[in-house]
Amino acid sequence: MFNISTLRARQARLLNAVHAAIATRTKATVKGFVSSPEPRTIGSFARGRQLVAGNYLFAGTLINAPGHTLWEVSAPDANYAADLHGFAWLDDLAAVGDAPARDAAQKWLWSWIDTYGKGRGPGWSPDLTGRRLIRWINHAIFVLRGQESDQSKAFYRSLEQQTQFLSRRWRGAAPGLPRFEALTGLIYAGLSLEGQEALADPAIKALARECTSQIDAQGGLPTRNPEELLAVFTLLTWAAGALSDAGRSCPKEHLAAIERIAPTLRSLRHTDGGLARFHGGGRGAEGWLDHALAASRVKGGQPDGLAMGYARLSAGRSSIVIDAAAPPTTTASANAHASTLAFELTSGRRPLIVNCGSGASFGLDWRRAGRATPSHSTLSLGGYSSARLADPDPATGNEALISGPTHVPVEISAVNDGTKFQGGHDGYVPTHGLTHARTLELTLDGRGLAGEDMLLAMEESDKRRFDAALDAGKLKGLRFDIRFHLHPDVDATLDLGGAAVSMALKSGEIWVFRHDGIHNLTLEPGAYLETTRLKPRAAQQIVLSGTAFTYATRVRWSLSKAQETAIGVRDLSMDEPYLEET
Repeated sequence: MFNISTLRARQARLLNAVHAAIATRTKATVKGFVSSPEPRTIGSFARGRQLVAGNYLFAGTLINAPGHTLWEVSAPDANYAADLHGFAWLDDLAAVGDAPARDAAQKWLWSWIDTYGKGRGPGWSPDLTGRRLIRWINHAIFVLRGQESDQSKAFYRSLEQQTQFLSRRWRGAAPGLPRFEALTGLIYAGLSLEGQEALADPAIKALARECTSQIDAQGGLPTRNPEELLAVFTLLTWAAGALSDAGRSCPKEHLAAIERIAPTLRSLRHTDGGLARFHGGGRGAEGWLDHALAASRVKGGQPDGLAMGYARLSAGRSSIVIDAAAPPTTTASANAHASTLAFELTSGRRPLIVNCGSGASFGLDWRRAGRATPSHSTLSLGGYSSARLADPDPATGNEALISGPTHVPVEISAVNDGTKFQGGHDGYVPTHGLTHARTLELTLDGRGLAGEDMLLAMEESDKRRFDAALDAGKLKGLRFDIRFHLHPDVDATLDLGGAAVSMALKSGEIWVFRHDGIHNLTLEPGAYLETTRLKPRAAQQIVLSGTAFTYATRVRWSLSKAQETAIGVRDLSMDEPYLEET
């Protein structure tokens, strides 16, 4: 027996297959480009060199197959196959740009046409087709150089067929990033290919409608995923640039969405140029965020108050980003984390306090672990998360986030010596009767952060629920843990007889963690999850543990630079190379 989502997924696959078959049987008319948009995609030189050498790392899995094309490799899962068929790797080969890289790009592209060009394979979905069209058009000069006439004809014929498929099936892409990819690809193709101009106008109007419905007044997405927001922002700037290159105007809704998103991304940008890692998003490729912001030409600063539900404190060389809103719900929560009131802190070019990140590329167990509250730099109560995972959707395998906080009051204010954040959430009220309240105060010079976490039974009904939870635990109290996950590059040691933790950054800065001495301080193993790695990176976490016996429990702690740490540090240490573990 299938539920509705399973039937819809099957129907979508069937429609994709039908329209792919129809599109690949149409008579070819395209012989070249009307105009070619300036390539705006940014690839990785290091990753491109690895691809040429036969090291195929996609979706967290490395397959070493020198001498074999990408299509001769058996994809271990759907995410790996999607990365292959989306052709984003073409950016990396173009970044290398030499003869071996071009040979690989040409061989793999025409092998795809021979193997899948007739409408077969997992690549015939609206979002992957849009992603693929953008890369083929961007790098057409790179891949067509030195090719015979028959190969050029096959290239343009396939472009036309994919464009026809996309014009029929873009509505089948899920709202959000997949649909933005599909429509941007269709706009690129409609503006660039001979005889396809009529397809551009409907796509331009549809993209404007998506900007209105999907980008909220804060410049955010329903998923609250910062990296996904950056991807959508990048697509919108590409589409606007392609329209400008073609001498076309961009709809006001489209431009307004770009203007709303840019300040939000600036709020989510740490001082090292990377994104805050929340709700399934990573830091983003090196330089991606700054390049996208520069390309948008939006000069506006950071918004007042929250940005996509995040609060930002910044001073001196320090930036702090806090998850200060309820988590996403329904379909938007498929990759969401139970991270309310968690924060990240970066000093200069060096992340200090982080969240573990998304474990999606390391298997189901790591994916679930990464979404739990203990994988974030916040308080967890009795092993519980502030939100729970629903049963997997039979069609997609996605697990929505349910029973999370619904009331998250927040206040950001200036104080005499800095900026103060105050917030709370009711995620533990249904289970324990306790509200988690957190205060963070960053000094004006960015050298010190004072924190306070409280567990409060606010209402009479909450107190009864707390008493019941105490009784169930035989009056042993309710254990809580406040975790501060450290970046793997941070070298931490217990200090002052176990009363403090000293943390050395690669820049030479020294930070010290202290607490009020009432609760138990430990330094424990942790994990840092990155999709560009083959396995989780070993890290450390500071854990401040205690037990709640009363209706009000308070924990005070601080993070500060050691007095001997200079105001300005010349950070010359180089970051680790890409794919070091291979």
